[in-house]
Amino acid sequence: MKADTLWLQNTLSGKKEAFEPINPPFVGLYVCGPTVYNEVHMGNLRTFISFDVLNRYLRYLGYKVRYVRNITDVGHLTDDSGEDRVEKRARLEKIEPMEIVQKYSRGFHRVSDVFGLLDPDVEPTATGHIVEQISMIQSIIDKGFAYETNGSVYFDVEKYAKEFKYGQLSGRVLEELDQQTRNLDGGEDKRFFADFALWKKASEDTIMKWPSPWGVGVPGWHLECSAMSTKYLGKTFDIHGGGMDLKFPHHECEIAQCQAAGEGSSARYWMHTNMLTINGTKMSKSLNNSILPMEFVSGEHKLLERGYPPMVVKFFMCQTHYSSPLDFSNEALQAAEKGFVRLQKGMESLENMPEGKGSKEDASVLLGALNDALNHLSDDLNTPRCIASLFEVTNSIQRMQHHSTSLDSDTKSQCLTIFKDIVHQVLGLEFSTNSGNNDSLDKVMDALLGIRNKARTEKNWVVADALRDGLSSVGVTFSDNKEGSSWEIK
Repeated sequence: MKADTLWLQNTLSGKKEAFEPINPPFVGLYVCGPTVYNEVHMGNLRTFISFDVLNRYLRYLGYKVRYVRNITDVGHLTDDSGEDRVEKRARLEKIEPMEIVQKYSRGFHRVSDVFGLLDPDVEPTATGHIVEQISMIQSIIDKGFAYETNGSVYFDVEKYAKEFKYGQLSGRVLEELDQQTRNLDGGEDKRFFADFALWKKASEDTIMKWPSPWGVGVPGWHLECSAMSTKYLGKTFDIHGGGMDLKFPHHECEIAQCQAAGEGSSARYWMHTNMLTINGTKMSKSLNNSILPMEFVSGEHKLLERGYPPMVVKFFMCQTHYSSPLDFSNEALQAAEKGFVRLQKGMESLENMPEGKGSKEDASVLLGALNDALNHLSDDLNTPRCIASLFEVTNSIQRMQHHSTSLDSDTKSQCLTIFKDIVHQVLGLEFSTNSGNNDSLDKVMDALLGIRNKARTEKNWVVADALRDGLSSVGVTFSDNKEGSSWEIK
């Protein structure tokens, strides 16, 4: 029942195109990973969740994917004359740069695990590929598209633009950029305002630096992705992804570097995720409204009324198309939580539905809605419409239950397989019943229930009510009756 053709919105062409891999069934996928100088933020997480869904769906369709997602641990300068962000953070925290790298890399991996992201097949670091970056710089110089000055090497955008199209991805025009560009310290080494650093001469107090044919220095930020993507995926590969904030200048410069080095045009399909807002306002640290992923889970942020399970946050993100802006609010998260529970109950109801003769009409409705869900995924990963189709399945199951309808065993098995594949295998969502921690959870909850029952017996209403209210705030409800008490996660 899998859809025949996968369609993807290609930023490079500005069109939705049928996906045709270069060397089927193999697919090369590269996604710009985090710069590990700080905690990963929700904008990063949205990008990684979106491309996790793409990675999962490609595999579900039968493709053999090599997923490469880098770690930027050096070279991400505040600007061409600025300080490396990792080193800047190290100075603030008064520790070594590589301690910063390890600290925030581990934090990123913890977040990835908590939100159920598949590991990339290759996770290269910039510091581990200095040789490849120097080699690419030399190729660009040899082709005449870069120049050395005072120990730094700059990409010659003006010369490149005479042979290739600079701005082909972002739609930027050099003349317009000239009017928008502000003068920066260190720009006197450039021949042209739009030239960017491939190699930057290191100052005496720079800690992370390497020898090169042009002197001791550090690679430019744009260079690492070009060098690493082509090393692991080839001169021209299938898909390159990232946040829309990377479209210019980062991704535009990647394309320019690859073409100038004679490495081809890099990726054939370029995909970009949109920004995050909170209560209608752009989420940013400068506005003091930025929320970290684990703060969504703990609820420990002034803008959150409470915490939410990681799968609920992930489900909430999937309810908006990756290319559309996503707005966070407590009301939207609470609605997503109800929808997530509804989806779980729908799957459980399907699992528990009695088998019998069943009707062809019911089978057609269920299989039709599930087929629609897959078709929506093949339409540029339209996860919100996919989820809407899954809710249609849930509604049909509830209607069948109300009328005490059964399903024949083959139809039930087929529906359940597709339903689970979409939810678990493609969207990467896990329900609490599938978490693997149920035994521990049951023991903890039974212990708390025992404490509450004892408090009620002793008429210690302060303790009993405090337990009830505290657990209710995280979605656990108690039911009291003559036989005793029970609990349920809503």
